[in-house]
Amino acid sequence: MGIGGIGLIALIASGDTGTTLGFESNTFGSALVMALWGVLIGAAVLNRGVRLGDTLKQSAIWALIILGLMAGYVFRYDLQDIASRFTGGIVPGSPITAQSATGTEVTLIRSDNGHFEAVAGVNNASIRFLVDTGASAIVLSDADAREAGIDTSSLAYSITTYTANGTAQSAVARIESLYLGGIERRNLRVLVSQPGRLGQSLLGQQFLESLSSYEKRGDRLTLRD
Repeated sequence: MGIGGIGLIALIASGDTGTTLGFESNTFGSALVMALWGVLIGAAVLNRGVRLGDTLKQSAIWALIILGLMAGYVFRYDLQDIASRFTGGIVPGSPITAQSATGTEVTLIRSDNGHFEAVAGVNNASIRFLVDTGASAIVLSDADAREAGIDTSSLAYSITTYTANGTAQSAVARIESLYLGGIERRNLRVLVSQPGRLGQSLLGQQFLESLSSYEKRGDRLTLRD
């Protein structure tokens, strides 16, 4: 308490000079508060009758916990990248997101069927897309459209589309958001295929051309935003 009082007097005496005992006043004040908390906590621990060795051991454990939490916060983006790479390698279609100097990069691993698939969020639903460079639009299957909250019963299937299964009629609909890893697009016009005509939703040039670039190299497809 005496040290705290002396420090307080020194702060008051420094006035508007901005420095106290050779230190910046804000830094000096913060250090003084931390020192007082340290004294109070130390006094509380020592007064419990705990041996000094046990006290030091507990203090070291807490220090390691705090350092671990700080390291996790500082390296949180790196840890997210590692987790996404691990998931992407195990579950094909899971986007691997990374931050580069030019923006966001999302990498997809080729699936066992030889195609590139992408698990993306459409509104509040998780949809597995086939990345189809031959498709001009984003096309949802009937089941995926309903999963994303689109009322397919009110759609007018008046647009002819060409898929691997042949010719089909599709309808225009609008979705609030589509996000693939760290890449997000909002308020998109999409097509919804007739029931039973499309087995898997297609992620076509409408999405790919909105990117800054995309590149296929071996079993990896990298999308850059």
